[in-house]
Amino acid sequence: MDYDIIVAGGGPAGMMAGLLFARAGLRTVVVEKHGDFLRDFRGDTVHPSTLNLFDELGMLDALLERPHDKVPDIEAVVGGRAWRVADFSHLPGRGRFIAMMPQWEFLDFVAQAARRYPAFELRMNAEAIDIVETDGRVTGVRLADGSTVTAQLVIAADGRGSVLRKAAGLPLEDLGAPIDVFWFRVPKARTEANDTQGYIAGGEMVVAIDRGDYFQGARVIAKGAADAIRAKGIEAFRADVAATAPVMAAGVEAIAGWDDVKLLTVSLDRLTRWFRPGLLAIGDAAHAMSPVGGVGINLAIQDAVAAANILCEPMLRGESPDRWLVQVQERRMLPVRMIQGMQRMVHRNVIGAALGNRSMRAPLAVRLLDRFALLRRIPARVVGLGVRREHIRSPEANP
Repeated sequence: MDYDIIVAGGGPAGMMAGLLFARAGLRTVVVEKHGDFLRDFRGDTVHPSTLNLFDELGMLDALLERPHDKVPDIEAVVGGRAWRVADFSHLPGRGRFIAMMPQWEFLDFVAQAARRYPAFELRMNAEAIDIVETDGRVTGVRLADGSTVTAQLVIAADGRGSVLRKAAGLPLEDLGAPIDVFWFRVPKARTEANDTQGYIAGGEMVVAIDRGDYFQGARVIAKGAADAIRAKGIEAFRADVAATAPVMAAGVEAIAGWDDVKLLTVSLDRLTRWFRPGLLAIGDAAHAMSPVGGVGINLAIQDAVAAANILCEPMLRGESPDRWLVQVQERRMLPVRMIQGMQRMVHRNVIGAALGNRSMRAPLAVRLLDRFALLRRIPARVVGLGVRREHIRSPEANP
């Protein structure tokens, strides 16, 4: 075998898995189809659960040297009024805020940390397009250039459209998502505080993610409504954004045409079986999450930690990983089910109530959260720490 571990996909789940398995001394290669991490319209939220993991690794201070803004609480602006919905200041550990950090900065940091370990290798411009099988067991991947790479275990971390998941025939359950999202950017002046907020007004919902000198905008729409919105023209789109999120009004003219607006087709699904002999799916390849709460990245990182916690020591002893793969799924399926269930509830009771409702009245759940400070700790804990959060328990070889 060329390696102990092949990780297909250099996103948050894949890079974290690469770091932890190499940290344990297992020969690990991450194959990433792109030549760099500079892809726009990726999530930027590094949640308290992830910050605390890097604190456990002794890397948090170095991570926070990368450009970021701190978001200690979450507000939703409904009908022109700000409503407080989550407060992270009461969470345990040092991660009592969301770090708004460009994902390319985060991934580059993880890659740099992983390179401290001689067992780690990162191959860019290396797209995994198929699995390699030997006697019914996955033993490697085939790359787009025609070459093959072999390993004791292949980790599919190649996203919600996972090629390896499909090639391995893993069964997927589609839970249905009633929304899609238009992504765009609008220039802004830099401010001392991070101005990330969600806006609900006039039957529309827009999230403005503050990236310093521009907003990354997300206009939430009903599933399948994209063509009807496009048919109204880009001027109407700009006007709707400005009316819903006035903080963006001064810069909406930068949205010159539909080429500046990207449609994210939202998926909500999960594998009913995450593995087969020689292969394990994690992150979006195992469960696509809704954008609600921005939890997908952090849930994917928790998968990587759980996989390393369970698999590293048996593999270091020379055991086949196959018998242990089911334990990864069993460990992570409960959090996935619970978070997806909560996202479906938000789809129905908050987003569904907001879209098309021109009354400008905040949904009941939002009003209750704003009124009772103790209630705001509940979404903060769910969004910030998740369910059954992981801790670093995998071993460390000498760097």
